[in-house]
Amino acid sequence: MAEASDAGETQLREMEEDAIMDGGMESDEEEGMGIENLEDEDESSEDERENEAEIQRLEEQLSINAFDYNCHVDLIKLLGQEGELLRLRKARQKMSELFPLTEEIWLDWLKDEIRLTEEEPNREKVYELFEKAAKDYICPEIWLEYAQYSIGGMGSPGGLERVRSIFERALTAVGLHMTKGATVWEAYREFENAILGTVQPPPGSVATQEQQERLKTQLQRIHTLFRRQLAVPLMDMDATYAEYEEWAEEGVPETVTQQYTKVLKHLEKNKPFEAALLVSEPPRLVEYQAYIDYELKEGDPARIQIIFERALAENCLVPDMWAKYTKYLDRQLRIKDIVLLSHDRAVRNCPWTMGLWRSYVLALERHGMDHVTISDMFEKALNAGFIQATDYVEIWQVYLDYLRRRVDFSKESSKELEELRAAFSRSLDYMKQDVEERFSESGDPSCTIMQTWARIEALHCKNMQKARELWDSIMTKGNAKYANMWLEYYNLERSCGDVLHCRKALHRAVQCTSDYPEHVCEVLLTFERIEGTLEDWDAAVLKTDTKLIRVNEQRAKAAEKETNQSQQEEDRSEQRRRNRAEKKGQKKGSHSRTGEKRKADRGDYQNDWEDDSGVAPKKHRGDSGPGFSRAAKEDSMETEAGLFGRGAPAGRGPEAPGAGNAARKPGDEDGPEPRDEKAIVFVSNLYYKLKDPEQRMRETFEPCGPIRQVRLVLSSNGTFRGYCYVQFEGQASVAEALKLDRREIDGRPLFVSPYNTDKGKNSDFKPFKYNASMEKHKIFVSGLPLSSTKEQLEDLFKENGTIKDIRMVTTFSGKFKGLAYVEFQDEAQASTAVMKMDGTVVEGRTISVAISNPPPRKRGEQPGSSRPPGAVARERPAPGSRGRGRTQISLLPRSLIKKTGSGNKAENGTATKPIDEPFSGAGNVSGSREALPKLSNSDFAKMLLKK
Repeated sequence: MAEASDAGETQLREMEEDAIMDGGMESDEEEGMGIENLEDEDESSEDERENEAEIQRLEEQLSINAFDYNCHVDLIKLLGQEGELLRLRKARQKMSELFPLTEEIWLDWLKDEIRLTEEEPNREKVYELFEKAAKDYICPEIWLEYAQYSIGGMGSPGGLERVRSIFERALTAVGLHMTKGATVWEAYREFENAILGTVQPPPGSVATQEQQERLKTQLQRIHTLFRRQLAVPLMDMDATYAEYEEWAEEGVPETVTQQYTKVLKHLEKNKPFEAALLVSEPPRLVEYQAYIDYELKEGDPARIQIIFERALAENCLVPDMWAKYTKYLDRQLRIKDIVLLSHDRAVRNCPWTMGLWRSYVLALERHGMDHVTISDMFEKALNAGFIQATDYVEIWQVYLDYLRRRVDFSKESSKELEELRAAFSRSLDYMKQDVEERFSESGDPSCTIMQTWARIEALHCKNMQKARELWDSIMTKGNAKYANMWLEYYNLERSCGDVLHCRKALHRAVQCTSDYPEHVCEVLLTFERIEGTLEDWDAAVLKTDTKLIRVNEQRAKAAEKETNQSQQEEDRSEQRRRNRAEKKGQKKGSHSRTGEKRKADRGDYQNDWEDDSGVAPKKHRGDSGPGFSRAAKEDSMETEAGLFGRGAPAGRGPEAPGAGNAARKPGDEDGPEPRDEKAIVFVSNLYYKLKDPEQRMRETFEPCGPIRQVRLVLSSNGTFRGYCYVQFEGQASVAEALKLDRREIDGRPLFVSPYNTDKGKNSDFKPFKYNASMEKHKIFVSGLPLSSTKEQLEDLFKENGTIKDIRMVTTFSGKFKGLAYVEFQDEAQASTAVMKMDGTVVEGRTISVAISNPPPRKRGEQPGSSRPPGAVARERPAPGSRGRGRTQISLLPRSLIKKTGSGNKAENGTATKPIDEPFSGAGNVSGSREALPKLSNSDFAKMLLKK
């Protein structure tokens, strides 16, 4: 092989020298052609210098990062343009060592090598190159080129058998390719037909017995090829069947026809998937996924393998596709050569994916490869350049598990045991030096590698002294504050140690634990109840009581601090809102016009609930109903059961308390009939495009009681806004309707709440029906896969105790957010679930489990809110005759407005307004007209003259 390589390089040098000599002769001839040709040479030489500089740059970049795929491709392209054959061959070889080459790169390389190795002794080198190309990807074009090239070597000994062997391997590899496999079958038949022409006797001669046998054998080969091809579902099978009918002198056998009919039915099932691939654009990942799922259900291993290979040829850089393929091969096919070759191709295509390296190492061990091979593969994995620090921890764990399985622990010492200990020590140094230097973190904050080492030393090697030293190192790395770490150590001491070290570990745990001290204290008391004396019990009780008192004091201080911070934040937000309102009022006041107030029309107080037209009533100048006030609508959005929400059409909102009735006289008889607001529920979060929403609401709430009216909220163009009001005949139906809260309609949770214009006046209103404080019998789970179901969570946590309820947190559209609350029978079961399940990996995602302690809700003093007891809720100003309009401008000159003194005190939670403070807007007219002295024009003049 080395001699062939040297011969090839010598031939390349000779070709380059010939090219140089030819170029010199051409240049001599061009000297006599004038100055124009010299200018062309200068331009050409300038391009060559630029290309050479770019080639050197790419080579330097590859010397720094050999895994730069695009850099390899650019370098090969430039060298091919320049005709640097030796450098081109080396560049292709370097890239092929790191990555599988694409079909185009392989075909170009093979064609170049075929042109350079015309002589027979060099054909073996091309054969080896073809073998290497066939392993990278399942490519019909490469196999066809391979077979065609082998036909040229039929003159050598065994050449015919070699050609047939290559064709058979090609059929095995790509013969099932539904769109391109037929070309290989046809090429094979054409080859055998050509052989048939050589074995037939010349016309007019009598064939000998040997010639007849050879002819019969060759005909049988062709018959067999036709039958084999017609048994495989391929595109354009009807043309192959027609060709067979024409070729076969005795006709097509009945068994072949039946098999052909059966295959056609199978082909019809595959055609939709092939059509989807045909009309879509590369890489067609979604279409291939659907095709693969179909073939997996069918269960034919050969067809599953070929569709995977077709998908990977276009999606070679998709790690999930490789992982799915190798997983299938490991579990179903289990053929050593195919499995290991596929794993090797996977890590060469996606070397940054730790999961592929892990599967490869396990596959090597599973198929009995030697220790040197597995160790070399692990070293390659370390140099692959993972993108996360945790990837290095996992690959080290895989290798350490492999080394542990090699050790015979019945022997006190062995070479394998020493190698395992050395590997553990090396892994810790590697994580501390290499990984931390690159990622600024070790990737193993819980020290899982050291925990594994300590358990092996304690359980298998009976070396508790070494195990305790390792656990001391674990605790000094910031893990002493976690209860689960101490309990792991305690369980190890309980299994392999003694009572003295168990007690010592628990006392240290009580002293150091900060996340779940109650659980650690309980474990210590339980231990002393079983193992300890009275003195030990007293010491444990004293230590645990002291710890819990200190913990409770710290929690109280933290809660007080959090409450103060929350209050301060609310105060700052309120102050900012006031400042914005003042600036806004001043800006509008400078552009406002004074004028005489018009009396509100009686029609403005028409009850919105009696208007069934679905169109907003006409708005007149001077209307004072709250349905025309934008501020009123914005305020109503603060609650889930608010009037109509932000952006509701004018005239749709029910009137605020006192806003419309303030202008009515007792003797009015044209006002709306009073309605029972306690018989109304507010329904929201409905699908905007819900078909016939009124009828759906009636069908949903009819079991709750007789419905008087369903009031839909529509936009200005008449489309449904996603919420409505349902009015029942009686108040008793409301309680039943509220039970339908969170019920799904068309995949979205339905929100049902009591109708209320002012939540602050209804103490029974609960905007958040779940407890917002700590619940020790309930756990909060985060990081769950979005495909999780309630049944899966119940199966996951039922081993820790009796589950009373599971609440999965969803979005408004009903999609699971990966968060859930699991309620257990008591606190002990919840604590056990936290200790055991926190950090568990579920479907590739690490979940977090903690005791339920939601953050405080920063809203008004409502059930479930975080406002401290005794805090005064902010009152909104009462609406005036114009409602809560946004144009509440001051009607006095700025020089006459007196600032409110800071000494004003609040009485019964409502701040009193100074007598001399002028009203600041139209909204305060009705509320403060009696309190302010009436001023005439002369009074204003006197006040101005004083200035």
